[in-house]
Amino acid sequence: MSKQNRLSPSKLLAQYHYVVVFLVVFAVYAAASSSLTWNGMMNIFRHSAVIGILGLGMGLICLTGEIDLSVGSMLALLSGFSVVVFNLTDSIAVTLLFAVVCGALLGLLNGFLVGVAEMPAFIVTLATMLIYRSIAQYACQNLDKELIGGGSSVYRMITDHNSYQSFYQLGNGRLLTIPVVGIILTVMTLVLVYVTTSTKYGKKLYAVGSNQKAARLAGISVSKIKLSAFVLTGMLAGLGAFLWIVMNASADPATTGNSYEMYAIAAAVLGGISMSGGRGRCLGVLFGAMSYTVIDKIIVALKMDSLINDAIKGVILLLVIFIQVAGPRMRSRLHGKKSV
Repeated sequence: MSKQNRLSPSKLLAQYHYVVVFLVVFAVYAAASSSLTWNGMMNIFRHSAVIGILGLGMGLICLTGEIDLSVGSMLALLSGFSVVVFNLTDSIAVTLLFAVVCGALLGLLNGFLVGVAEMPAFIVTLATMLIYRSIAQYACQNLDKELIGGGSSVYRMITDHNSYQSFYQLGNGRLLTIPVVGIILTVMTLVLVYVTTSTKYGKKLYAVGSNQKAARLAGISVSKIKLSAFVLTGMLAGLGAFLWIVMNASADPATTGNSYEMYAIAAAVLGGISMSGGRGRCLGVLFGAMSYTVIDKIIVALKMDSLINDAIKGVILLLVIFIQVAGPRMRSRLHGKKSV
C-alpha cells in the first residue's frame, strides 16, 4: 500500500467515528447492566429496526442538504392504513406492497413541493407532519370498527386471519438467533451503501448536497435528485411501517412514530451524516440507530426516570453536532498554524 493511500489513525477515527461512538455507548451499557446476554444484545438489533430504516431515509435527504420532519407522522399513517389493508386482504405481500407504494406517494408530495416547487423543506415537511398524523387519527375514529380490528382509537390486526401467525413470526422470529427485522435493516443498509457509493445516482446525491450550483453546471437535475430522495425516504417509511405492525400487531395514530423524525435525524447525525449535505455514509446510520437504542437501555439499566430519556438524547445530539461543526474548524486552524 502506498503512503498516499494509507490512512493515519486520526483520519481513520474521523471516518469511522460512529463505530467508536457505538462501542463506547455499548461499553457503558455492558457496565451498567448486571445480566447482559446474547439475546439482550440481539434485542438491540431488533429495537433499532424501525428507527434505522427511517434513519436511512433521513440520511438520503440530509445528503442533499434538506430535511424531512414528516417521517414520524408518515409512519403513523402508513402503519395504521397497512393494518386496515391486512384486515381486508389477509395478505402479507399486499400489505407490504401497499405500505411501500403509499409511502412513495407521500414522499412524492414532499419531494414535489421541495424539489420542483422549491419550497423550504422545513416548512413543507412540518406541514405534512401535521397533515399525515391528523389523517391517521381522523380515519381511526371514523372507519368501520371491523376495518381497524374492533378497536376504538387504535388500529389492530385481526388475529383470526390465516396470515397472522406468519406476520408474528416475521416480526418476532429469529434466524440463527438474529432477529429477522434486524437482518432486514442490515440488508437495506448494505443496499443503500452500494447505491450511495458505487452508482452514478449516489454521486449525484453527494454533488447536490455539496454544491447545488456546481451540480447544475455539471448537468445534474437538482430538482429530480431531491424529488427522488424524498420518494425513496417515503418508501423506506413504508417499509418501517410494515416492520412496526409485524412487531406490534397494532398502531396507535396518536403515539406511533411520535418524535421519530427527531430520532431518525439523530441516527443519521450520530452516524456521521452532515446536516449541511454532501458528507457522510449510510453505513454510519446503522450504528447511529443502534447507539440510540443502547442509550434507552442504559437509562432503564440505571433505573433513571424515563421522562429524562429525551433530554439525555437531546444533549448527546447537540454534542455530536457540535463536534461535527467545531471539529473541522479546529483541524483547519491547527493546519494553519503548522503551515506558518
